[in-house]
Amino acid sequence: MSIIDSDALRSFAVFADRLNFTRAAEILHISQPSLHVKIRKLAESLRVPLYRRQGRRLELTEQGKRVAAFGRELQEASDALLRDLSAGADDAPVVLAAGEGAYLYLLGPALRRFARKDPAPLRLLTLDAEGAVDAVRAGRAHLGVASLEGSPDGLEAHALARVEQVVVLPRRHPLAAKAELKVTDLRGQALVVPPPGRPHRVMLARVLQSAGVSWKAAVEAGGWELMMEFVRTGLGLAVVNAFCAPYRGLEARPLRGLPAVQYHLFHLPGRARAGAPARLKQVLLERGR
Repeated sequence: MSIIDSDALRSFAVFADRLNFTRAAEILHISQPSLHVKIRKLAESLRVPLYRRQGRRLELTEQGKRVAAFGRELQEASDALLRDLSAGADDAPVVLAAGEGAYLYLLGPALRRFARKDPAPLRLLTLDAEGAVDAVRAGRAHLGVASLEGSPDGLEAHALARVEQVVVLPRRHPLAAKAELKVTDLRGQALVVPPPGRPHRVMLARVLQSAGVSWKAAVEAGGWELMMEFVRTGLGLAVVNAFCAPYRGLEARPLRGLPAVQYHLFHLPGRARAGAPARLKQVLLERGR
């Protein structure tokens, strides 16, 4: 059995974050040929390809993503040991990946509590659900929060919050007279929706089609804030998560017939058992529930 070169693992993790040999070599203070050799020998010892070239760019293989995540964990463990031996402060950042809406409407109280009481600094990555899962799998983030239909493969997931969906509409819109709306009330309405392929739009289109409801996309926009702004300008109605606070001049009405959105907290198995990641996980779960 081959012995894994720990220095090569750390070097590969730096390369994996940038996918550029020149920049990675500069950060590591070694020559580019030396970095090539380190990574080639690492791949040979593991007997798997770690990256591949797609046109002009490089991308990690699935095995490469796993090796990079392990290299980052190894570096973090080494740094933590050195801090413990030197009795230093817990000053390594804990990294959380989540979407803009989750930060704005769901995670704020928990993050404020953590920042107020915990010595570890926070590093927050703003990513969509797919990006957050990828960041956690690759080891770039300790924890992730996103709306997911189930537990992603290879990750440990915990239910965080269940959020209903509402229709945001102008206060003087005829549908605002109703206390709550049904999916069929959206028949013929112009809607502000996310771009094609985004999970929220796919779900909404599927439900409307099942109910035989015709509709049209008036505007395609990413992010709850921008969607509500376009509703305020009169371009259409929007279906958003119920935790979004409507802008002035807008109303939110419960929408029956759409499934609630389930937010999950997720991480690599064993990644949040101790230290700052474990403490942040506990705070997020307590506040979320």
